[in-house]
Amino acid sequence: MSYSKLFELRKKIVVVVGGAGLIGSEIVEGLSDFGAKVYIADTSKKNAEKIKAKGVKFIYLDIASEVSVNKALSGIYKEAKKIDVLINCAYPASKDWGLKLEDVSFDSWKENVNNHLGGYFLCSKVAADLMKKNKKGIIINFASIYGVVAPDFGIYQGTKMTMPVAYSAIKGGIISFTKYLATYYAKFNIRANVISPGGVFNGQDSTFVKKYAKKTPLNRMADPKDIVGAAIFLASDASSYVTGQNLIVDGGWSVW
Repeated sequence: MSYSKLFELRKKIVVVVGGAGLIGSEIVEGLSDFGAKVYIADTSKKNAEKIKAKGVKFIYLDIASEVSVNKALSGIYKEAKKIDVLINCAYPASKDWGLKLEDVSFDSWKENVNNHLGGYFLCSKVAADLMKKNKKGIIINFASIYGVVAPDFGIYQGTKMTMPVAYSAIKGGIISFTKYLATYYAKFNIRANVISPGGVFNGQDSTFVKKYAKKTPLNRMADPKDIVGAAIFLASDASSYVTGQNLIVDGGWSVW
């Protein structure tokens, strides 16, 4: 047997929800390089058009809208006749995102949990129902190290940043939800896994960046490109016997 094509994604239809974002855009390019036909399912067509990759198509999808999710995913299925891989990496957030716990209203909490965790539930459920028709599929949900370990608030001292309370609850929920999907849909040959990145550099306060790097064995924050390999692995036949797992990509942050 030749293993040279284990990571090949030719003829695979991949939907990247949040594909125009910081991490999503890199994943789209990586999947395209390995031969996948990728749908960027996002609210920002402008950002999607900046992605230079072959076999890529934009479709509007707002994960906070049941109508939008159903329309987008059913439209992709009708056009492509299948959905092989769904990747959820959208990151919706309320306008007051980033407040300290004491200042977070219950309405804000509900909005973020509903739109983020609820949106992943909705996209996964609709996609899985379509995947069942072809008796196979892959769901990859993005969580975070803060869905696994508690935040270290010391790294935020001296900055205007904090780790929003809803974020940890949402990401922990995504991990548990994905394990549920893995066992629930296993009989349909649908695999479900999680990718949990560590902190990804995106122009954060230099004080924060230095403190974060100091706590990380690899001594730096992640680059968005560092996450791409994990997505390719889980989307390909290289992970054909992997389901219900949380792949942590954090430079060793959670090892301590």
